[in-house]
Amino acid sequence: MNAWASGAVHPAGFWVRLVAFAIDLLVIALVQLVLQVIAAARLGDRALSTVGFFTFVFAVAYPTVLHAIAGQTIGKLMMRVRVVALDGGPLPLGASFLRAVVFWAALLFTLGIGQIIGGLRKDKRALHDLVAGSRAERLPGSTTVLAAPPPPLASPGSFAPPPESGPRSTG
Repeated sequence: MNAWASGAVHPAGFWVRLVAFAIDLLVIALVQLVLQVIAAARLGDRALSTVGFFTFVFAVAYPTVLHAIAGQTIGKLMMRVRVVALDGGPLPLGASFLRAVVFWAALLFTLGIGQIIGGLRKDKRALHDLVAGSRAERLPGSTTVLAAPPPPLASPGSFAPPPESGPRSTG
């Protein structure tokens, strides 16, 4: 019996989550770039501190809102990972906010040790998951086959050699 059909949960491992985070960092960097362009046009010299503040706000709001609404950020969607509450239900907004704040605090103040904890635990829950009462789980792979079906086999005795296109040169 398939483990997904039986309801077994497969936690998302450290490396899968790291790749999802790298994709999310690209999203955050893109937003920061857009904010810098807008702020430089509007504010001039004061742009750096303003962009830093709004980038931080976006870096916390982005996973908070997406985890509460869909259970996935763009990186997690691409890596087929979903964040849920411990009972398997959707993560409430408050727990999602707490998870995001603890994630960034652990990343900055413990130099990533809070995230490494997830790689060492059997249930793969990192520090921010432990504090917020959440877990990250792998979603099943797609079973849709997109390949074209193989060509039909010829019946025995129906093979005909290709027609000659002209004399062959020897030499």
